[in-house]
Amino acid sequence: MTKPKIVSIFSGVGGIDFGFEEAGFQTVFASDIWDRACESLQQNFTDCEVVCDDIVNIDFKKIKAKHNEIDGLVGGPPCPPFSKSRFYRTEKDRGIDDIDGFTTVSNYFRAVEELEPKFFFFENVAGFVFKPHKAALELVEKESERLGYKIFHKVVNAADFGVAQTRQRFICIGIKKEMEDFKYPETTHSDPKKLIKGLKPWVTCGDILGDIDFDLEEDKKMQAGSKHKDLLKLIPPGDNYLYFTEERGHPNPIFKWRSRYWSFLLKLSPDRPSWTIQASHSNNMGPFHWKNRFLRIQEIKRIQSFENDHIFLGNFREQWRQVGNAVPPKLANVFAEQLKSQYFNNYERTRHDNTRQERLKVSSY
Repeated sequence: MTKPKIVSIFSGVGGIDFGFEEAGFQTVFASDIWDRACESLQQNFTDCEVVCDDIVNIDFKKIKAKHNEIDGLVGGPPCPPFSKSRFYRTEKDRGIDDIDGFTTVSNYFRAVEELEPKFFFFENVAGFVFKPHKAALELVEKESERLGYKIFHKVVNAADFGVAQTRQRFICIGIKKEMEDFKYPETTHSDPKKLIKGLKPWVTCGDILGDIDFDLEEDKKMQAGSKHKDLLKLIPPGDNYLYFTEERGHPNPIFKWRSRYWSFLLKLSPDRPSWTIQASHSNNMGPFHWKNRFLRIQEIKRIQSFENDHIFLGNFREQWRQVGNAVPPKLANVFAEQLKSQYFNNYERTRHDNTRQERLKVSSY
């Protein structure tokens, strides 16, 4: 059976692609600029053409010509220019004032223009909609209008869709104007502290990591928390360095209130989802396991909703970066299933009818 075809850009290790393929789409082309991610992509998507190159060098017209028709474009332009960290990194430009931010977003829409897909899936950090990044969102809106697409966007929490991680992401769906409006998928889970009737409670770290334990030499050599390893052991599960502040009532405060990043000495709780898994592995930036150790690749894969058999090549830090950079496949799958059911349920029959009509036109000449 013919599957709807998608092109993937800024693919990383393929978090979006895993989610879309699970829904019945086929990734026919994927690209990334990092060779290690491309090697992992090729291992996981053996029938896909994988190109390791800067997006500015990719000719999407050739890709469309090769496959005749592309149904969807998916991808998340690199997020650092739009992240919260840029509010502190004052030496760097923010949003599309950053050359990388402008280049990646503008080339995303060059891909839309050259591929002419039925839909596009654009993902980024929640900060994409912050007021300082207004110009970036306006660029997305302007380019979508120019190219004939209606867009639907909002910030969603991955935990609300069954991912064991409170990861806030900006999701923008663009569809051709002649198609019916996109209907956002309904959330399936909610915070148990304010559990909404009819929804399941968030999936917790205890739910997905409870059967895993490690006693590795690597953890003994480089203990979680680095020089603060003894403090980490005193922090309750689900808390961070703020535990040692006057505002929290600690009798011997060590840190000033909000003087560090939130993830400093952050420890998971088995009773709630993880916080966002970052792309870089650090000695003192969490989240750490509630048993006061580093998380392992197998564990962050589960937190990101990857399957155990998904392949990540490279050393520990390279694998961590691939997992941390990814869109949780389960979150991508929710949107892929919605797109499939709304626009592609009759895909094979519609394509067959269109082909038949074309043949009838030719035979009538």
